[in-house]
Amino acid sequence: MVAAYRGRASAEATPVCEDPWALGLAGAEGEALSRRWDAHSPSMELWVGLRTRYLDDTVTRALDRGMRQVVILGAGLDTRAARLRRPGARFFEVDQPASQADKRERLSRFASYPIEAATFVPCDFERDDFVQLLEAAGLDRSAPSCFVWEGVVYYLREAAARSTLERLASEFDPGSLLVFDYLNSKMAKSSPRLRQEDRAMKGIIEELGEPMQFGIDDPTPLMSECGYRFVRTVSFDELALQYTGTYARERFFRFQAVGLASASESLSLW
Repeated sequence: MVAAYRGRASAEATPVCEDPWALGLAGAEGEALSRRWDAHSPSMELWVGLRTRYLDDTVTRALDRGMRQVVILGAGLDTRAARLRRPGARFFEVDQPASQADKRERLSRFASYPIEAATFVPCDFERDDFVQLLEAAGLDRSAPSCFVWEGVVYYLREAAARSTLERLASEFDPGSLLVFDYLNSKMAKSSPRLRQEDRAMKGIIEELGEPMQFGIDDPTPLMSECGYRFVRTVSFDELALQYTGTYARERFFRFQAVGLASASESLSLW
């Protein structure tokens, strides 16, 4: 579904992001799910396009500033390794073994896709140590990395999210950068104050077997407790204004945001 939205946003007359493989990866099932979701959230395509663009720009800035390692945690159908690759940089995709096998099968349909652009790191997050697996795959923990954690945090239990955040802050070069998105607690925990449209969206996700479990209203206390010294957040409206030059209150998509964080204060100019 997310790949379908990313592909749809890329195919607009004035695209907010660019992913030439997304619609093909999503397939008919993904596109059908996205059309079903549209009935409850007509802003979802724009949100996914904006999130994709902002994360792409963040990874590009990290590479421009000298980082040479990009780690996609819970990569799914992500194509950044192919789209943003450059000489001297390595992209590591960490995901469940079955998910990676499915992705590789889908990618095999595209003769133009540079599958060698990514180092695949199969990882069962409930049983395996993702830090050890990354190191075994060739990641240098003493050098800064850019970690992308997109569309994952809110499906985890709080303890699992905290554990991952703590390890990213303490077991890698402190000059590393983490970019992630999160939901507010009202949406994640089905507050009685949720709009009917938001309840319907949660229902679709739960029907697909991935219920939302963890919400964050203000990431600063959480990130401080997990060892971070730099935190910045950006909202849907801010991204829309930045990339489209528009603000429309009636879009009603204010439960999701993107965060940047580092264990070092030296990234404060981000």
